[in-house]
Amino acid sequence: MFNLQLTADQLQFRDTIRNFVKNEIKPLATHPQRLEPFAKPLLRDCMDKASELGLRSILLSEEKGGIGADLMTACIVLEELAAGDVDVAMTIGETALIGHLLFDKWITKDQEKSLLERFVEQNHFHLSFTNPTMKMSEGWSYYGEKSENSQNSITYLEKNNNWVIKGSHPHISNALAAELFIVMAHPIKEKNIEQNMSFFLVQRDTPGLKIAELRDDKENSAASWRHGCSAAIEFDNCKIPLNHKLNLSHKELLAHATYGKQATLINAAINLGLGRAAFDTAFDYTQIRRQGGRNIIEHQAIGKMVADMAIKLELASTYIYKAAWISDHPEVEDDNSVSPLPHHMIASIFTAEAVNEVALIAAECFGAMGVMRDMPIQSYVNDSFMFLHSDINDMASKLPIAEMLIKFQGMEAA
Repeated sequence: MFNLQLTADQLQFRDTIRNFVKNEIKPLATHPQRLEPFAKPLLRDCMDKASELGLRSILLSEEKGGIGADLMTACIVLEELAAGDVDVAMTIGETALIGHLLFDKWITKDQEKSLLERFVEQNHFHLSFTNPTMKMSEGWSYYGEKSENSQNSITYLEKNNNWVIKGSHPHISNALAAELFIVMAHPIKEKNIEQNMSFFLVQRDTPGLKIAELRDDKENSAASWRHGCSAAIEFDNCKIPLNHKLNLSHKELLAHATYGKQATLINAAINLGLGRAAFDTAFDYTQIRRQGGRNIIEHQAIGKMVADMAIKLELASTYIYKAAWISDHPEVEDDNSVSPLPHHMIASIFTAEAVNEVALIAAECFGAMGVMRDMPIQSYVNDSFMFLHSDINDMASKLPIAEMLIKFQGMEAA
């Protein structure tokens, strides 16, 4: 049965990261000078210290030099990290997941020789995965044909014993911090469709690779709607060795679906950490703000708001843990111990909606002070909207759940 009792290792991880966040990250993340700009500067020193604790390699197997934790443990750790700063947690979480899949499953012994050692030993060695851009219009035409314009615009060809990569991508997670990119590209003379996609390893210092930090101004607000350290990248005839092509097809990536499922759950856990930060901030404030001769939490209206926040976070936490446990124990799906629904998607969507509501309630507890830019609550509200309107939590994300329900109920009826 599903067990909510954490192991000794999980408790130690949780408490260690909780103390690290309290003493190292929180004071910097909530400093007024960092909160006031619309584009918050990335806490790179905190990222390096988190790497020293082994968080970049938390999912990497022990035989490859990592911790070898399961997804449940990673979700616990990243939730705690996100309670301090979402951007740090997103960057670390993306690197941890890609590192596990790349070095434990996708890469060959010959390809990993120098890269694995750098990943394990260098605290600043982060990873990035250039997957196709998901556009809002795809959700509106969910059941229609996908436009080729919404797919990847990066191409490759073989020339003079090298792969030559050309093209660009507008928003790549971890691009500003990544030392190694996993690039998805299609042959230059073939149609831009998923079946033709291949994957390549491109190092940051490769000639022709250009990384442009997203601007944050009135004309381009993209930076304010991305977590972590996203950036636009361009490949201007980048030449890479022939052995830097992964033996992985897009069909195989979709068949295993490991990256998508685990990334969705990791994002949900980070989102939950954001909700906890908003709740803790509001809860602390309601215990020191006095009105009518008592602390405002003692008033029924505020007390109900605090209770509502706690209920939403507890429910979100429970479902994330359930979904992570199912991911770590796939055999429960084989014998129908659990429903055949996409539990990772349910956890992510519910958490996004719950945390957004929690952040808005938390802002109400502050009254007019909730909109002040030098206070953290406005940042939590903004971050919660980013999660809520991301491509894994929008309305189109619920349609696969509906399809699974129809199929499942049809089987039951038969």
